[in-house]
Amino acid sequence: MKYFLQRIAFYVFTAWAAITLNFFIPRMVPGDPVQSLIAKNQGQMSTQAIQSLYVLFGLDKNQSLWQQYIDYWKQLFHGDLGLSFAYFPTPVTEIISTSLPWTLMLVGVTTVISFFLGTGLGVLAGWRRGSWVDGLLPVTTFLSSVPYFWLGIIAIYLFASQDGFFPSGGGFEPGLVPAWDRYFIPSAIQHSILPALTILISSVSGWILSMRNMMVTVSSEDYITVAHAKGLTDRRVAMSYAARNALLPNVSGFALSLGFIVGGTLLVEIVFSYPGVGYQLLQALGAKDYPLMQGIFLVITISVLVANLFADIAYLFLDPRTRKEG
Repeated sequence: MKYFLQRIAFYVFTAWAAITLNFFIPRMVPGDPVQSLIAKNQGQMSTQAIQSLYVLFGLDKNQSLWQQYIDYWKQLFHGDLGLSFAYFPTPVTEIISTSLPWTLMLVGVTTVISFFLGTGLGVLAGWRRGSWVDGLLPVTTFLSSVPYFWLGIIAIYLFASQDGFFPSGGGFEPGLVPAWDRYFIPSAIQHSILPALTILISSVSGWILSMRNMMVTVSSEDYITVAHAKGLTDRRVAMSYAARNALLPNVSGFALSLGFIVGGTLLVEIVFSYPGVGYQLLQALGAKDYPLMQGIFLVITISVLVANLFADIAYLFLDPRTRKEG
């Protein structure tokens, strides 16, 4: 229990620090975003209207920085991430909620599949060295070193065409309206196949390598020899003793991967023009849309912290030594 409470306190403090940095960094950047917004729209506005924009974006110069900070926290507790500059006056939460499902479906599903598939094959390759799975190591080593976006470019070059089955970009066929119907869903699946395979092929190789190496290390431990001496079946020793302990580093890596699902695989989404959070972040950077960037960074940070908290909980069940420390 002590261990768990310490971790909770650590994550609460980290969340506070991230939110505080998220508040101060845009205010430390040179320039005036409100004036940039006015210049971008080539509008002539009265002094009162301009002042209203400063208040609207939480940049009221008549307020102290401390008061702005308090107001920022109040907005967060009400689920208000502000208004987007580039899509003014659309709320940031609306923009993120529109792009988030695309990233969760693409990167989330492929991350979970690649973890379980790669971990399973890694256990088999590490426990039965010299088998056909172990023979795939040169291939997995090569694939794990190839960046996602490079595989994506190759996939587009080889398989995507205007008249082919695999489209080269986008999330669905132009002209369709996102809806749970027989027209939109097949189109969305068709557009997600190539980016999903790109992520899956590259990431599953890393899980195979890490799990295989840990299995080889754990297999030489004394408690594995004792388990064999007790007459336990080879399968039970492999799963209950070796794999359970070898899995611990992968759990941490998987937790980080889950956290970064929200951020998406940025370069893959750019290559395929996939309408996820990562692609939206690129658009926000190009437009200097500070509220949208703040909102996306905050969502990514909180997601990583929550994922790591779940990893710590998993450690409590997988590693008895952690429970003893608590």
